[in-house]
Amino acid sequence: MKRVWILVFLAVIMLVGVGIGVARRGLGPLRHDALSQPRIYAYRDWQSVGVQVNEGDLIRLRAQGTWLYTPGEYHGPEGHKRYPAPSYYPVSGVAGGVLLGRIGEDGPPFIVGRGGTFYADRGGLLYLRINDDILSDNDGYVTVEVSVTSPTPGR
Repeated sequence: MKRVWILVFLAVIMLVGVGIGVARRGLGPLRHDALSQPRIYAYRDWQSVGVQVNEGDLIRLRAQGTWLYTPGEYHGPEGHKRYPAPSYYPVSGVAGGVLLGRIGEDGPPFIVGRGGTFYADRGGLLYLRINDDILSDNDGYVTVEVSVTSPTPGR
């Protein structure tokens, strides 16, 4: 009987420890800003990377990884070279499957591809997505590195 009580006591201690860990970290998936390199999934619409920018900020983005945009053909964030985006894609006339960005919920989309340096034309959260019209048949993700530099006041 003594052995049963010891096992029960140890189980309670373990459950309390797990409960404290969950309470500190929170339940559910991690927010993008809690990740070192946010993932942008090919099968999801606009995804926030958890970075707030202000008008005039310098945004540096670097993306890598592969995703499926065309059946059986994985490619990187630069998009598919053989399939230009038709007029009904978020951005037409560029590579289908290219990584796009936008600032705010209604900002105009811009091409990110493998990355680059961009100036924020408005303030808001930074969002990214694949350049495609039907997302449900896509697969994979790209990771992004984001850094934002605010202009020096008085210059």
